[in-house]
Amino acid sequence: MDDHWVPVACTLPTAERPLRLAEFDQLFADHLRSADRVDPHTLDLVLTGESRATVTDLTARETECCSFFDFTITEAPGNQVRVRVNVPSAYAAVLDGLSERLPR
Repeated sequence: MDDHWVPVACTLPTAERPLRLAEFDQLFADHLRSADRVDPHTLDLVLTGESRATVTDLTARETECCSFFDFTITEAPGNQVRVRVNVPSAYAAVLDGLSERLPR
């Protein structure tokens, strides 16, 4: 998959983008339990509880370079972690791109 959907507003150096995308891909492959696209600018993810440290670190780093992302991390039943991802309406295509990376 390419990263054509990554906006110009992202300050992560271009050379580092494939590595960051690979981190998200690995997180999703190893720990994603469910995903729900609530609306065009909101995505809810449920991941295993073991992923909490990785989720916290990865979302913090992503917010540093792409400040339009709003990640809310909460506990979910069954030792799981819920991540609500919000973006402004102008960045819905970015959330589309992230959603397309989710395992089916």
